Amino acid sequence: MTADMSVIGLLMDASIPVQIVILLLIWASVLSWSIIFTKRRLIRRTKDASDEFEAAFWSGGDLNTLYRSATRAKGGSIGMANIFESGFREFNRSLQAGDSSTDKIVEECRRAMRVAQMREVDRLEQGLATLATIGSTSPYVGLFGTVWGIMGAFMGLSNVQSATLAVVAPPIAEALIATAMGLFAAIPAVIAYNRYADKVVRLEYRYDGFMEEFTSILQRHARSKQGG
Repeated sequence: MTADMSVIGLLMDASIPVQIVILLLIWASVLSWSIIFTKRRLIRRTKDASDEFEAAFWSGGDLNTLYRSATRAKGGSIGMANIFESGFREFNRSLQAGDSSTDKIVEECRRAMRVAQMREVDRLEQGLATLATIGSTSPYVGLFGTVWGIMGAFMGLSNVQSATLAVVAPPIAEALIATAMGLFAAIPAVIAYNRYADKVVRLEYRYDGFMEEFTSILQRHARSKQGG
């Protein structure tokens, strides 16, 4: 009887370990693509919000007005706006206390912004470790399925009189499907990880630059207010 050489037929006739490997790789691939699409929307939204805020910040408008706008943002401020909001909130609180030096006020503001930055970067990096894990381990999982399938093929040859292509092809084919599935899961995960990790690092550099500039502005404001 002719073996079913379609992909579905090969998977249905595959050994239990190979089927488990294929299911694991399908699950990893689905998880990977879910993270990719979610992370793509998040990074794009964060970058667009930071671009918009940065344009408003450097337009020379009043900081109090900008602060009120950030606090009233739908869904809360994100990205650079969140860092600004944290720093300016601490600045106003320290001024109202009235018992801190300029250096102390600036240091407290910097600390508040650093905490906000760490939270923003952590939010952007969530899921990247999973992509890296899928990208690095999926080929080996697929290779395990391939090795197991080939072992089964050779063990099956010991029970036949002659090794024909019809006998060898199905188990070898199912083994190679495991390798293909491993690559199918790994390649998009690796590409997405490298791409998104680079975008997160670029945003982090922008946050660092903004914090330094904003710290200088707050320092001048603190001196002028305390001096007055």
